[in-house]
Amino acid sequence: MQHAVRSRAAIRTGLTPVPRPRTPSVASLMDADALRVLHRAARALLDDLPDLTDRLVALLREQEPAYRTALTKDPTATWQEAHRSLRHSVTSLLDPRGARDAARRCSWRIGAARAEQGLPLDALLHAFRLGGSLVWQRLVEETSRTAPEDVRLLVHVAADVWNFVDEHCTLVADAYRQTEWQLGRRRENRARLLAAGLLDGTSRIADLPEAAQALGLPEYGRYYVVAVTGAPPARSDAARVVLPPGARVHWHAGTDVDYGIVLDGADDADDDGLPRPAGPEDAPDAPAAGVRIGIGSAVDGLASVGDARRRADTALEICPRTGGTVRLADHLPAALVASSPELGGALAERVLGPLLRLEAADREVLLDTLTTWLDCDGSAQRAGERLYCHRNTVLNRLRRCEQLTGRSLARPADLVEISLALTARRVLRD
Repeated sequence: MQHAVRSRAAIRTGLTPVPRPRTPSVASLMDADALRVLHRAARALLDDLPDLTDRLVALLREQEPAYRTALTKDPTATWQEAHRSLRHSVTSLLDPRGARDAARRCSWRIGAARAEQGLPLDALLHAFRLGGSLVWQRLVEETSRTAPEDVRLLVHVAADVWNFVDEHCTLVADAYRQTEWQLGRRRENRARLLAAGLLDGTSRIADLPEAAQALGLPEYGRYYVVAVTGAPPARSDAARVVLPPGARVHWHAGTDVDYGIVLDGADDADDDGLPRPAGPEDAPDAPAAGVRIGIGSAVDGLASVGDARRRADTALEICPRTGGTVRLADHLPAALVASSPELGGALAERVLGPLLRLEAADREVLLDTLTTWLDCDGSAQRAGERLYCHRNTVLNRLRRCEQLTGRSLARPADLVEISLALTARRVLRD
Protein backbone atom coordinates (compact mmCIF):
# COMPACT_ATOMS: atom_id res chain seq x y z
CA MET A 1 0.00 0.00 0.00
CA GLN A 2 1.47 3.27 -1.04
CA HIS A 3 1.88 5.98 1.56
CA ALA A 4 0.61 9.41 0.72
CA VAL A 5 3.37 12.03 0.56
CA ARG A 6 2.46 15.56 1.48
CA SER A 7 4.59 18.68 1.15
CA ARG A 8 5.57 20.81 4.15
CA ALA A 9 3.40 23.60 2.81
CA ALA A 10 0.37 21.32 2.89
CA ILE A 11 0.59 20.62 6.64
CA ARG A 12 0.91 24.21 7.83
CA THR A 13 -1.48 25.06 10.61
CA GLY A 14 -3.11 28.42 10.37
CA LEU A 15 -2.19 31.29 8.15
CA THR A 16 1.48 32.44 8.00
CA PRO A 17 2.02 35.95 6.63
CA VAL A 18 4.54 35.84 3.79
CA PRO A 19 6.02 39.15 2.54
CA ARG A 20 5.21 39.76 -1.08
CA PRO A 21 8.14 40.93 -3.21
CA ARG A 22 7.81 43.92 -5.46
CA THR A 23 6.76 42.91 -8.89
CA PRO A 24 9.28 43.70 -11.67
CA SER A 25 7.01 46.37 -13.05
CA VAL A 26 6.81 48.17 -9.69
CA ALA A 27 10.62 47.96 -9.28
CA SER A 28 11.21 49.24 -12.77
CA LEU A 29 8.90 52.19 -12.23
CA MET A 30 10.59 53.05 -8.94
CA ASP A 31 14.06 52.77 -10.47
CA ALA A 32 13.01 54.91 -13.38
CA ASP A 33 11.62 57.56 -11.05
CA ALA A 34 14.82 57.47 -8.96
CA LEU A 35 16.96 57.91 -12.07
CA ARG A 36 14.76 60.79 -13.22
CA VAL A 37 15.26 62.54 -9.87
CA LEU A 38 19.00 61.81 -9.93
CA HIS A 39 19.45 63.16 -13.46
CA ARG A 40 17.49 66.31 -12.69
CA ALA A 41 19.66 67.07 -9.66
CA ALA A 42 22.87 66.13 -11.49
CA ARG A 43 22.11 68.54 -14.36
CA ALA A 44 21.67 71.31 -11.80
CA LEU A 45 25.03 70.43 -10.25
CA LEU A 46 26.67 70.45 -13.65
CA ASP A 47 25.32 73.95 -14.32
CA ASP A 48 26.69 75.13 -10.96
CA LEU A 49 30.00 73.24 -11.15
CA PRO A 50 32.33 76.21 -10.33
CA ASP A 51 30.49 76.79 -7.04
CA LEU A 52 30.68 73.05 -6.26
CA THR A 53 34.43 73.17 -6.95
CA ASP A 54 34.85 76.17 -4.67
CA ARG A 55 33.10 74.29 -1.87
CA LEU A 56 35.34 71.23 -2.33
CA VAL A 57 38.51 73.36 -2.38
CA ALA A 58 37.35 75.11 0.81
CA LEU A 59 36.79 71.73 2.49
CA LEU A 60 40.26 70.55 1.43
CA ARG A 61 41.86 73.70 2.77
CA GLU A 62 40.02 73.27 6.05
CA GLN A 63 40.37 69.51 6.60
CA GLU A 64 43.48 68.28 4.76
CA PRO A 65 46.87 69.83 5.64
CA ALA A 66 48.63 68.27 2.62
CA TYR A 67 46.19 69.97 0.26
CA ARG A 68 46.51 73.19 2.23
CA THR A 69 50.19 73.21 1.20
CA ALA A 70 49.33 72.40 -2.42
CA LEU A 71 46.75 75.20 -2.51
CA THR A 72 49.28 77.67 -1.16
CA LYS A 73 51.88 76.59 -3.73
CA ASP A 74 49.63 76.40 -6.82
CA PRO A 75 45.97 77.23 -6.13
CA THR A 76 44.95 77.42 -9.80
CA ALA A 77 46.21 73.93 -10.68
CA THR A 78 44.56 72.41 -7.60
CA TRP A 79 41.24 74.10 -8.38
CA GLN A 80 41.32 72.92 -11.98
CA GLU A 81 42.12 69.37 -10.87
CA ALA A 82 39.13 69.38 -8.50
CA HIS A 83 36.92 70.88 -11.21
CA ARG A 84 37.83 68.20 -13.76
CA SER A 85 37.28 65.40 -11.26
CA LEU A 86 33.87 66.75 -10.20
CA ARG A 87 32.81 67.29 -13.80
CA HIS A 88 33.60 63.70 -14.71
CA SER A 89 31.88 62.43 -11.55
CA VAL A 90 28.65 64.35 -12.18
CA THR A 91 28.69 63.52 -15.91
CA SER A 92 28.99 59.84 -14.98
CA LEU A 93 25.73 60.13 -13.03
CA LEU A 94 24.00 61.31 -16.20
CA ASP A 95 25.66 58.88 -18.64
CA PRO A 96 27.40 56.04 -16.77
CA ARG A 97 28.38 54.08 -19.86
CA GLY A 98 29.43 56.94 -22.09
CA ALA A 99 31.40 58.81 -19.44
CA ARG A 100 32.98 55.81 -17.67
CA ASP A 101 36.28 55.63 -19.59
CA ALA A 102 36.92 59.38 -19.52
CA ALA A 103 36.22 59.50 -15.77
CA ARG A 104 38.58 56.58 -15.14
CA ARG A 105 41.34 58.21 -17.20
CA CYS A 106 40.92 61.46 -15.27
CA SER A 107 41.20 59.71 -11.89
CA TRP A 108 44.21 57.71 -13.04
CA ARG A 109 46.02 60.85 -14.20
CA ILE A 110 45.31 62.57 -10.89
CA GLY A 111 46.67 59.59 -8.93
CA ALA A 112 49.82 59.44 -11.04
CA ALA A 113 50.42 63.21 -10.94
CA ARG A 114 49.98 63.42 -7.18
CA ALA A 115 52.39 60.50 -6.68
CA GLU A 116 55.01 62.37 -8.71
CA GLN A 117 54.44 65.49 -6.60
CA GLY A 118 54.81 63.52 -3.38
CA LEU A 119 51.32 64.22 -2.00
CA PRO A 120 50.51 61.54 0.61
CA LEU A 121 48.16 58.83 -0.66
CA ASP A 122 45.95 59.16 2.44
CA ALA A 123 45.41 62.83 1.65
CA LEU A 124 44.52 62.02 -1.96
CA LEU A 125 41.97 59.36 -0.97
CA HIS A 126 40.49 61.73 1.62
CA ALA A 127 40.04 64.34 -1.11
CA PHE A 128 38.17 61.88 -3.34
CA ARG A 129 35.88 60.82 -0.49
CA LEU A 130 35.22 64.46 0.39
CA GLY A 131 34.30 65.05 -3.25
CA GLY A 132 31.92 62.07 -3.22
CA SER A 133 30.29 63.26 0.01
CA LEU A 134 29.91 66.77 -1.36
CA VAL A 135 28.29 65.56 -4.58
CA TRP A 136 25.81 63.40 -2.65
CA GLN A 137 25.05 66.27 -0.26
CA ARG A 138 24.37 68.66 -3.16
CA LEU A 139 22.16 66.06 -4.88
CA VAL A 140 20.02 65.85 -1.74
CA GLU A 141 20.01 69.65 -1.28
CA GLU A 142 18.97 70.27 -4.87
CA THR A 143 16.20 67.68 -4.74
CA SER A 144 14.95 69.01 -1.38
CA ARG A 145 14.81 72.51 -2.86
CA THR A 146 13.02 71.67 -6.11
CA ALA A 147 10.95 68.57 -5.21
CA PRO A 148 11.06 67.65 -1.53
CA GLU A 149 8.68 64.71 -2.06
CA ASP A 150 11.27 63.04 -4.34
CA VAL A 151 14.13 62.98 -1.81
CA ARG A 152 13.10 59.48 -0.67
CA LEU A 153 13.72 58.19 -4.22
CA LEU A 154 17.42 59.06 -4.02
CA VAL A 155 17.86 56.19 -1.59
CA HIS A 156 17.50 53.80 -4.51
CA VAL A 157 20.54 55.25 -6.30
CA ALA A 158 22.71 55.90 -3.23
CA ALA A 159 24.56 52.58 -3.63
CA ASP A 160 25.43 53.44 -7.24
CA VAL A 161 26.83 56.82 -6.22
CA TRP A 162 29.00 55.39 -3.44
CA ASN A 163 30.11 52.44 -5.56
CA PHE A 164 31.36 54.99 -8.08
CA VAL A 165 33.32 56.78 -5.32
CA ASP A 166 34.83 53.49 -4.08
CA GLU A 167 35.76 52.43 -7.61
CA HIS A 168 37.61 55.67 -8.25
CA CYS A 169 39.35 55.61 -4.86
CA THR A 170 40.66 52.16 -5.78
CA LEU A 171 41.69 53.41 -9.22
CA VAL A 172 43.50 56.42 -7.78
CA ALA A 173 45.32 54.24 -5.25
CA ASP A 174 46.43 51.83 -7.99
CA ALA A 175 47.71 54.67 -10.16
CA TYR A 176 49.50 56.23 -7.20
CA ARG A 177 51.23 53.00 -6.15
CA GLN A 178 52.23 52.09 -9.69
CA THR A 179 53.69 55.54 -10.30
CA GLU A 180 55.42 55.47 -6.93
CA TRP A 181 57.00 52.12 -7.83
CA GLN A 182 58.15 53.45 -11.19
CA LEU A 183 59.60 56.56 -9.55
CA GLY A 184 61.43 54.37 -7.05
CA ARG A 185 62.93 52.28 -9.84
CA ARG A 186 64.00 55.41 -11.70
CA ARG A 187 65.59 56.82 -8.55
CA GLU A 188 67.42 53.54 -7.93
CA ASN A 189 68.68 53.39 -11.51
CA ARG A 190 69.75 57.03 -11.40
CA ALA A 191 71.53 56.51 -8.09
CA ARG A 192 73.28 53.46 -9.54
CA LEU A 193 74.46 55.44 -12.57
CA LEU A 194 75.68 58.30 -10.39
CA ALA A 195 77.53 55.93 -8.04
CA ALA A 196 79.09 54.13 -11.01
CA GLY A 197 80.31 57.48 -12.36
CA LEU A 198 81.87 58.38 -9.01
CA LEU A 199 83.63 55.02 -8.74
CA ASP A 200 84.83 55.13 -12.34
CA GLY A 201 86.05 58.69 -11.94
CA THR A 202 83.90 59.83 -14.89
CA SER A 203 81.42 62.02 -12.99
CA ARG A 204 81.03 65.61 -14.11
CA ILE A 205 81.48 68.33 -11.52
CA ALA A 206 77.93 69.47 -12.30
CA ASP A 207 76.59 66.02 -11.30
CA LEU A 208 78.15 66.00 -7.84
CA PRO A 209 75.30 67.78 -5.99
CA GLU A 210 72.76 65.39 -7.52
CA ALA A 211 74.97 62.42 -6.66
CA ALA A 212 75.28 63.58 -3.07
CA GLN A 213 71.51 63.88 -2.76
CA ALA A 214 70.79 60.55 -4.47
CA LEU A 215 73.32 58.64 -2.35
CA GLY A 216 72.50 60.43 0.90
CA LEU A 217 76.11 61.57 1.35
CA PRO A 218 77.64 65.05 1.63
CA GLU A 219 79.48 66.36 -1.41
CA TYR A 220 82.44 67.43 0.71
CA GLY A 221 83.98 65.12 3.28
CA ARG A 222 86.57 62.39 3.73
CA TYR A 223 85.76 59.14 1.93
CA TYR A 224 87.32 55.74 1.47
CA VAL A 225 86.14 52.80 -0.60
CA VAL A 226 85.78 49.20 0.47
CA ALA A 227 86.02 46.55 -2.27
CA VAL A 228 84.48 43.16 -1.50
CA THR A 229 84.30 39.92 -3.43
CA GLY A 230 83.34 36.38 -2.55
CA ALA A 231 80.27 34.25 -2.07
CA PRO A 232 77.17 35.91 -0.58
CA PRO A 233 76.71 37.49 1.88
CA ALA A 234 80.14 39.05 1.30
CA ARG A 235 78.81 42.62 1.57
CA SER A 236 77.27 42.10 5.02
CA ASP A 237 80.45 40.29 6.03
CA ALA A 238 82.48 43.35 5.06
CA ALA A 239 80.14 45.68 6.93
CA ARG A 240 80.49 43.54 10.04
CA VAL A 241 84.27 43.22 9.84
CA VAL A 242 85.62 46.58 8.66
CA LEU A 243 82.97 49.28 9.03
CA PRO A 244 82.49 51.13 12.31
CA PRO A 245 78.99 50.96 13.84
CA GLY A 246 76.62 53.46 12.26
CA ALA A 247 78.93 54.19 9.32
CA ARG A 248 77.29 56.05 6.43
CA VAL A 249 77.92 53.93 3.37
CA HIS A 250 76.45 53.52 -0.09
CA TRP A 251 76.90 50.07 -1.61
CA HIS A 252 77.26 49.61 -5.35
CA ALA A 253 76.97 46.11 -6.80
CA GLY A 254 79.47 45.32 -9.54
CA THR A 255 79.84 42.29 -11.77
CA ASP A 256 82.50 40.59 -9.65
CA VAL A 257 83.18 43.15 -6.92
CA ASP A 258 80.89 45.16 -4.66
CA TYR A 259 82.03 48.63 -3.63
CA GLY A 260 81.13 50.57 -0.50
CA ILE A 261 81.57 54.36 -0.60
CA VAL A 262 82.14 55.11 3.07
CA LEU A 263 81.98 58.51 4.72
CA ASP A 264 84.88 58.78 7.16
CA GLY A 265 83.83 59.18 10.77
CA ALA A 266 86.31 61.43 12.53
CA ASP A 267 85.90 59.64 15.85
CA ASP A 268 86.88 56.28 14.42
CA ALA A 269 89.59 57.27 11.95
CA ASP A 270 93.36 57.40 12.06
CA ASP A 271 95.60 59.89 10.29
CA ASP A 272 94.86 58.25 6.94
CA GLY A 273 91.13 58.74 7.44
CA LEU A 274 90.49 55.01 7.82
CA PRO A 275 88.96 53.07 10.72
CA ARG A 276 91.45 52.49 13.47
CA PRO A 277 92.59 48.88 13.75
CA ALA A 278 90.86 47.23 16.69
CA GLY A 279 92.89 46.23 19.73
CA PRO A 280 93.13 42.62 20.93
CA GLU A 281 90.29 43.15 23.34
CA ASP A 282 87.83 44.19 20.63
CA ALA A 283 89.29 42.62 17.49
CA PRO A 284 86.60 42.15 14.81
CA ASP A 285 85.62 38.77 13.52
CA ALA A 286 87.43 37.53 10.43
CA PRO A 287 85.44 37.41 7.19
CA ALA A 288 84.01 34.12 6.05
CA ALA A 289 86.25 31.78 4.08
CA GLY A 290 86.73 33.00 0.53
CA VAL A 291 85.55 36.55 1.25
CA ARG A 292 88.21 39.08 0.25
CA ILE A 293 88.08 42.71 1.43
CA GLY A 294 90.26 45.57 0.23
CA ILE A 295 90.22 48.96 1.98
CA GLY A 296 91.65 51.89 0.06
CA SER A 297 93.13 55.04 1.55
CA ALA A 298 91.01 58.13 2.16
CA VAL A 299 90.33 60.99 -0.26
CA ASP A 300 88.68 64.40 0.00
CA GLY A 301 85.19 64.81 -1.46
CA LEU A 302 82.97 62.77 -3.75
CA ALA A 303 84.91 64.10 -6.73
CA SER A 304 87.89 61.92 -5.70
CA VAL A 305 86.00 58.70 -5.03
CA GLY A 306 87.40 57.27 -8.28
CA ASP A 307 90.92 57.48 -6.82
CA ALA A 308 89.69 55.80 -3.62
CA ARG A 309 88.14 52.99 -5.68
CA ARG A 310 91.41 52.34 -7.53
CA ARG A 311 93.24 52.15 -4.22
CA ALA A 312 90.64 49.72 -2.88
CA ASP A 313 91.11 47.59 -6.01
CA THR A 314 94.84 47.52 -5.36
CA ALA A 315 94.24 46.43 -1.76
CA LEU A 316 91.86 43.73 -2.99
CA GLU A 317 94.42 42.53 -5.53
CA ILE A 318 97.03 41.82 -2.86
CA CYS A 319 94.48 40.15 -0.58
CA PRO A 320 95.08 36.36 -0.30
CA ARG A 321 92.91 34.27 -2.59
CA THR A 322 91.77 32.21 0.37
CA GLY A 323 90.16 35.28 1.92
CA GLY A 324 90.98 38.03 4.40
CA THR A 325 91.15 41.80 4.78
CA VAL A 326 93.87 44.09 3.43
CA ARG A 327 94.14 47.71 4.46
CA LEU A 328 96.17 49.49 1.78
CA ALA A 329 97.97 51.79 4.22
CA ASP A 330 99.41 48.74 6.00
CA HIS A 331 100.69 47.06 2.81
CA LEU A 332 102.21 49.83 0.73
CA PRO A 333 105.22 47.80 -0.54
CA ALA A 334 102.86 45.10 -1.77
CA ALA A 335 100.67 47.79 -3.28
CA LEU A 336 103.62 49.18 -5.21
CA VAL A 337 104.30 45.74 -6.64
CA ALA A 338 100.66 45.16 -7.51
CA SER A 339 100.50 48.55 -9.23
CA SER A 340 103.31 47.52 -11.58
CA PRO A 341 103.45 43.72 -11.82
CA GLU A 342 105.98 43.78 -14.67
CA LEU A 343 108.50 45.71 -12.58
CA GLY A 344 107.70 43.55 -9.56
CA GLY A 345 108.39 40.40 -11.54
CA ALA A 346 111.64 41.84 -12.87
CA LEU A 347 112.74 42.76 -9.34
CA ALA A 348 111.96 39.28 -7.98
CA GLU A 349 113.91 37.66 -10.79
CA ARG A 350 116.89 40.00 -10.48
CA VAL A 351 117.25 39.68 -6.68
CA LEU A 352 116.01 36.15 -6.00
CA GLY A 353 116.77 34.49 -9.34
CA PRO A 354 119.51 32.15 -8.07
CA LEU A 355 117.28 31.06 -5.16
CA LEU A 356 114.26 30.51 -7.39
CA ARG A 357 116.24 28.13 -9.65
CA LEU A 358 117.09 25.72 -6.84
CA GLU A 359 115.33 22.39 -6.33
CA ALA A 360 111.83 22.97 -4.95
CA ALA A 361 112.47 21.62 -1.44
CA ASP A 362 115.73 23.53 -1.03
CA ARG A 363 114.23 26.70 -2.50
CA GLU A 364 111.21 26.73 -0.18
CA VAL A 365 113.34 26.13 2.94
CA LEU A 366 115.60 29.09 2.17
CA LEU A 367 112.77 31.42 1.16
CA ASP A 368 110.69 30.50 4.24
CA THR A 369 113.69 31.11 6.48
CA LEU A 370 114.41 34.48 4.88
CA THR A 371 110.75 35.56 5.13
CA THR A 372 110.38 34.40 8.73
CA TRP A 373 113.63 36.15 9.77
CA LEU A 374 112.31 39.43 8.29
CA ASP A 375 108.95 38.93 10.02
CA CYS A 376 110.82 38.48 13.32
CA ASP A 377 112.62 41.82 12.87
CA GLY A 378 115.96 40.12 12.15
CA SER A 379 115.97 37.88 15.26
CA ALA A 380 117.50 34.48 14.47
CA GLN A 381 116.38 33.22 17.88
CA ARG A 382 112.69 33.97 17.31
CA ALA A 383 112.86 32.81 13.71
CA GLY A 384 114.28 29.48 14.89
CA GLU A 385 111.43 29.10 17.35
CA ARG A 386 108.89 29.62 14.60
CA LEU A 387 110.69 27.27 12.23
CA TYR A 388 111.39 24.66 14.95
CA CYS A 389 115.14 24.73 14.42
CA HIS A 390 118.23 26.10 16.16
CA ARG A 391 119.21 29.73 15.69
CA ASN A 392 122.53 28.62 14.17
CA THR A 393 120.60 26.73 11.50
CA VAL A 394 118.77 29.94 10.71
CA LEU A 395 122.05 31.86 10.46
CA ASN A 396 123.57 29.20 8.17
CA ARG A 397 120.58 29.38 5.83
CA LEU A 398 120.74 33.17 5.78
CA ARG A 399 124.44 33.09 4.85
CA ARG A 400 123.63 30.77 1.99
CA CYS A 401 120.95 33.20 0.81
CA GLU A 402 123.53 35.98 0.84
CA GLN A 403 125.96 33.89 -1.17
CA LEU A 404 123.37 32.96 -3.81
CA THR A 405 121.90 36.45 -4.21
CA GLY A 406 125.15 38.38 -3.84
CA ARG A 407 123.49 40.71 -1.35
CA SER A 408 124.24 41.36 2.29
CA LEU A 409 121.49 41.31 4.91
CA ALA A 410 123.55 43.76 6.93
CA ARG A 411 123.42 46.39 4.18
CA PRO A 412 120.16 48.46 4.36
CA ALA A 413 119.87 48.98 0.59
CA ASP A 414 120.28 45.25 -0.09
CA LEU A 415 117.79 44.42 2.67
CA VAL A 416 115.15 46.72 1.10
CA GLU A 417 115.63 45.02 -2.28
CA ILE A 418 115.34 41.55 -0.77
CA SER A 419 112.20 42.50 1.19
CA LEU A 420 110.53 43.99 -1.88
CA ALA A 421 111.52 41.02 -4.02
CA LEU A 422 109.98 38.59 -1.51
CA THR A 423 106.82 40.70 -1.45
CA ALA A 424 106.69 40.73 -5.25
CA ARG A 425 107.06 36.96 -5.40
CA ARG A 426 104.26 36.45 -2.87
CA VAL A 427 101.87 38.95 -4.46
CA LEU A 428 102.44 37.85 -8.04
CA ARG A 429 102.27 34.18 -7.10
CA ASP A 430 98.93 34.70 -5.32
